[in-house]
Amino acid sequence: MGSSFTHRIRVEAHAVWLAVRDPRTPLLAKLVGLLVAAYALSPIDLIPDFIPVLGLIDDAVLIPAGVWLFARLVPPALLAEHRAAAEAASARPVSKWGIAIVIALWALIAWLVFEFLMLGYD
Repeated sequence: MGSSFTHRIRVEAHAVWLAVRDPRTPLLAKLVGLLVAAYALSPIDLIPDFIPVLGLIDDAVLIPAGVWLFARLVPPALLAEHRAAAEAASARPVSKWGIAIVIALWALIAWLVFEFLMLGYD
């Protein structure tokens, strides 16, 4: 499962999320799409990714199965429109400053937690 598979899953999940927010999407499809998008975009997996082989099964099976079901519930042209928008969004450049700021904030939080925990050992 290379980066192209991961890229495709991310684009599909984003397309589902965009379609869920579209008023032209039928209600049942919105419900299924919310579950698919929430699971695909969630940092929590049914099977954690660090478990060899099994950890990737949810990404390789559950998400594509959910996208397949969602695709059966929406008009093909509607999903194609949102897939194109999701693909275009994935091609945008990544902000290196944004990444640096997030990493700096996490480092600051980790340092503050460490300092707080060390107060009891003085």
